Amino acid sequence: MKSIFAIFSAVVFAAACSGCAACHDADTDRLAAAIDLSAGYLVGACGEDGRFVYRINTNPDVTPRPKYNILRHAGAIYALAMYEQRRPDKKTRDAIGRAVRFLKKEAVAPIPGKDDLLGVWSRSPIVGRSMPNQVKLGGVGLGLAALLSAEKVKATTTPIDDLRKMGRCILFMQKTDGSFYSKYIPARGGLAGEWVSLYYPGEAALGLMMLYEKDPSPEFLDGAADAIAYLARKRAGKSVVEPDQWALLATAKLLGVYDKCNQPVPREAILHHARQICNRMLSNRIQCPAGSPEHGSFSKGGRTCPTATDLEGLLAALTFLPAEDEALRNRINAAVDSGVSFLLRAQIRTGKYAGGIPRAIRTLPKDHPRFDESFNRRATEIRIDYVQHAMCAMMQFDRQRGKTEK
Repeated sequence: MKSIFAIFSAVVFAAACSGCAACHDADTDRLAAAIDLSAGYLVGACGEDGRFVYRINTNPDVTPRPKYNILRHAGAIYALAMYEQRRPDKKTRDAIGRAVRFLKKEAVAPIPGKDDLLGVWSRSPIVGRSMPNQVKLGGVGLGLAALLSAEKVKATTTPIDDLRKMGRCILFMQKTDGSFYSKYIPARGGLAGEWVSLYYPGEAALGLMMLYEKDPSPEFLDGAADAIAYLARKRAGKSVVEPDQWALLATAKLLGVYDKCNQPVPREAILHHARQICNRMLSNRIQCPAGSPEHGSFSKGGRTCPTATDLEGLLAALTFLPAEDEALRNRINAAVDSGVSFLLRAQIRTGKYAGGIPRAIRTLPKDHPRFDESFNRRATEIRIDYVQHAMCAMMQFDRQRGKTEK
């Protein structure tokens, strides 16, 4: 079976001679440099108060709306902590510390009347639009992931009781069938389930799994298992499912300890669910000539974030898909090779936005079948989650390459 990285050189450095050691070193250096650049972008975007420069547009004629998203703030912490594990540096740790202090000051607070639960709140003064104060399930999940990641790299500490209270907040929002209420909105009566998020359950499950790694309490493991099992039951038998990369990231952690949980569904059902998601992600790949800008993208128009998130999920799946899934693994190998190449081409490499990942690899010409002026206005936008997801995908890719080559 081909290595996941067997054709990386040919894809990323087409001009280089194929297969020689010098070209392999160049590929390694290019990927490492790209990861360093994106980490530098996020560190530089983290202000003295710990708030990130959430969104900019490299086109000076476009002014982004002044909004903020606390979930993506937490995601940026998660990515920087992953980078700090890779390459420890005081500037990175300081940025993580500032961002965590902002998160705790502006978002982490008790649920009214339930002092044993800590939520991650989205509040109008921070998010930049009129809305009632609310706890989003995904915010608690990613908040936990951020705080636990920051603690792992010794950038900051959080009392274990506070982490447990956040974990129990997720369990408070979980229903008996393993599904969740997406939000808690006091002004509207509390738990609210009218709106259902694609990503929140997987984010919640990942947060619970990371908490379980630090504090192996069965309630956190069982909560994560119930969440993934619900998604597996809900999607069983469907020919098309959602491209849920957070569920795959959580599954990668869950399967290693599945024998210790309540096992709400058989292990094979969890694996089948993962295969469904992988096949959906692979179906997102754009079929276009190797020389086109969009080659390797998972999104029509060459958008970067859908590509990066699908890559995160597929790379996570490669850590647990069994050997008998050789055909699927080979398809994933090819997809991640070309997908990472696409992200490397999209990254801004020089100037004040170096390391930034724009929303799309290019603006579309007027004769393009998907040309749209609104698309082009945002194609040059850089948002912290575009950088976060691309950087995480590249780090996962590089880490797995290192394991393959040992």
